[in-house]
Amino acid sequence: MKKMNENKKTFIALTIYVICMSLFLLVTMRSESDYYWHIKAGEYMFNHGILKKDVFSWYLYGKYWMSHEWLFEIILYSFKLVFGSAHLLVYGFVCMCSLQFIMFLANKEGYLKNVNFSMIWITLSMILIVFMQGRPHLISFNLLALTIWFLYDTYRNEDSKLIYFLPLISIIWANVHGGSSNLTYIFCFIFLIVGLFNFNRPKIYMNRLSKKQMLKYSIVAIVCMLCVNINIHGFKMFVYPYQNMMNKVMISNIAEWLPTNLNYPGHWVYVLVVVFIFFVMIFSKKKISFIDLALFGISIVLGFKNIRFWGYTYIIMSFVIFNYVGKRKLDIGTNTILIIVSVMLVAFFCLSTNNIHKQLNSGYLVKKDIEAIKKVKPKRLFNMYNYGGELIYNDIPVFIDGRADLYSNYNYLDYLSISDLRVNYIDLIEKYDFDYLLVSNQYSIDTYLKNNSDYEQIYENKEIILYKKIVN
Repeated sequence: MKKMNENKKTFIALTIYVICMSLFLLVTMRSESDYYWHIKAGEYMFNHGILKKDVFSWYLYGKYWMSHEWLFEIILYSFKLVFGSAHLLVYGFVCMCSLQFIMFLANKEGYLKNVNFSMIWITLSMILIVFMQGRPHLISFNLLALTIWFLYDTYRNEDSKLIYFLPLISIIWANVHGGSSNLTYIFCFIFLIVGLFNFNRPKIYMNRLSKKQMLKYSIVAIVCMLCVNINIHGFKMFVYPYQNMMNKVMISNIAEWLPTNLNYPGHWVYVLVVVFIFFVMIFSKKKISFIDLALFGISIVLGFKNIRFWGYTYIIMSFVIFNYVGKRKLDIGTNTILIIVSVMLVAFFCLSTNNIHKQLNSGYLVKKDIEAIKKVKPKRLFNMYNYGGELIYNDIPVFIDGRADLYSNYNYLDYLSISDLRVNYIDLIEKYDFDYLLVSNQYSIDTYLKNNSDYEQIYENKEIILYKKIVN
């Protein structure tokens, strides 16, 4: 009875710590450029119906738009209607808290058997601060966690029925964040293929799946493939993730698609998490399951290929790592330490509210920038990529914005050539016949315009400069 009461207290203390850590992560919550066109798209669809054609760009107006995040955008706008200026914080907290609890409750015994390690592991969730933005990635993290949980549950218990929820997850994923919706059936096939092996070595082993398990993984994988097509774009959504991965223009220029680079100190955070997981597994007294090793390896490959996959490693390994951690008797005072640290996290969040407010309201453009642009009413505005979201938010038609998948087949390469004065940039400027150009003095295009008598600088605010084309 005493042990049961102690476990209950520890469970409550860990629960509080998980909630407070989720709150603490909001310290880094930010709006960033893409948020603005997401929320504007949500507002438009909430009032006028689902978008399948562009309505924000003067150049691509009416062109087909793969709005693969349409449901997220409506959800985000609904949060704004309900929670007002606090909607981003509420969205971030709900997503992060639910993610932490999915991982915690799916492996409650693992967390409770070694509370000291659990504290470290929950703290390592700070790697997710890179993704604390008003974007659909936070929802995708939750869907990924549920996917791995249900697949592992079937791996450990062939009679588990949780795997039958994956088709529903596929449908939700295809409409909330279609660019990642192929992961449900891909992971089904990974479990199925790895489960064909059967061997036992000194440090690694694999038990072949039963026929019942193989049948479940196979059927669910096929059904998930079909369910991905249940969305407003149909079969196009099924191939969309693969088209994205092969889009060299986008992958080479968008920050989140760039590979992990050890020359950047910030990227070492991911490497340290990977090394930590590796040492836990390799020095464990337990043998390593081949399925665990395979998922670890796949997540590392993804993480080093694109920084947008860093969070995948942490989420996937949350269902693995506790298998290799030994049981440890609860130290006296551990629950008290958990509560004290939790209080400190909440206090830090409260003390940071002013900075959080600034982060959520600090974009590339300020109010007077927008006023200056609206005053001249541009019809063919050239704008920097990062300014696009805020321009859309303020009902100013753009040349380009964060929807790189839309622009990559049309004017994205031209934008790069113009902004950096690459080959044929003069011909391209003449081709698009811009009436105004909103540029940054950090780009070569500003130097060209500044020294060209055909353009007049009519506004400047720090690095933001607006030029007008002089019509003779």
